[in-house]
Amino acid sequence: MAKYVLVIGATLLDTKGKPVAGLAPGMSNPAEIRSTRGGTARNVAENLARLGADVVLISAVGDDTTGRQLMIQTAEAGVNLDYVEIVPGYNTGSYIALLETDGLLSVALDDVQVMQAIDAAYLGRRRALFRDAAMIMFDGSLSEPAMQIVVQQAKEYGVPLCADPSSARLAYKLRPYLPDLHLLVPNEVEEAELCEVDFQGHDPTASLALARRLVDAGVTNVVVTLSDYGLDYATTDEMGYIPPTHTRMVDSTGTGDAVTAAILFGMLNDLPTIEAIRLGAAAAALTLQSPETVVPDLSLDMLYDHLIV
Repeated sequence: MAKYVLVIGATLLDTKGKPVAGLAPGMSNPAEIRSTRGGTARNVAENLARLGADVVLISAVGDDTTGRQLMIQTAEAGVNLDYVEIVPGYNTGSYIALLETDGLLSVALDDVQVMQAIDAAYLGRRRALFRDAAMIMFDGSLSEPAMQIVVQQAKEYGVPLCADPSSARLAYKLRPYLPDLHLLVPNEVEEAELCEVDFQGHDPTASLALARRLVDAGVTNVVVTLSDYGLDYATTDEMGYIPPTHTRMVDSTGTGDAVTAAILFGMLNDLPTIEAIRLGAAAAALTLQSPETVVPDLSLDMLYDHLIV
């Protein structure tokens, strides 16, 4: 097999509700409700495959109709699913998002219990996958022992490592491994949690300072998705802000995953770091304007058409 990106983490069914006339608490609200494939790691894997990368996904789904359908859809995008476990007795993971009328996230719920199957022992038995990977990406759905094995094996084989916290409540699990990360892609709330400070609201200047703090803690490249869907970035060489370019917002779900995938694709193809980050910004703009969590016809040409120079 040619060199591939190894992606490890959740495969979920995303269900998203967007009110048509505002949210009133304590009652049913008329809304547009749709379900689509999701999960941070699975989304990153699909985005990468649609851009043309070879991708192997390690994940778990339940032995149910939802899991089988998610696997069919993910395989159709070109992702290698040989190491996705179908686990009897568990439901396939799910994510329920309640959006504001403008498409921003109001609140969400997730169930990733099936990911208990991807434990440290399971990952330890698949050392060859780590050895032969060009890059490794994992998300916050992994248990702490599983995360430790991922980091250990990436370090042992000298494979660049990328992480996405997936949620502010899971971000703490990444703190011990900041010096081991080549790329970290949190949102503003997750970034504050990683730095153990209170989130004070959207502030690109403050976010940039925290990104610099994460680089000082050992991360090579930090890219932060902001609530205006611009990007702050800090590397060992430079730092800056890329403003948003989307013309309308349909749905914000999956934006950070698209950013991660596009940057990884750029790095995989030896692009300068800043160009890879700009590809991430282009991926954010495209995803925000799509009702799907992953843009179905995503391509490298589309990213370059939206590239900020």
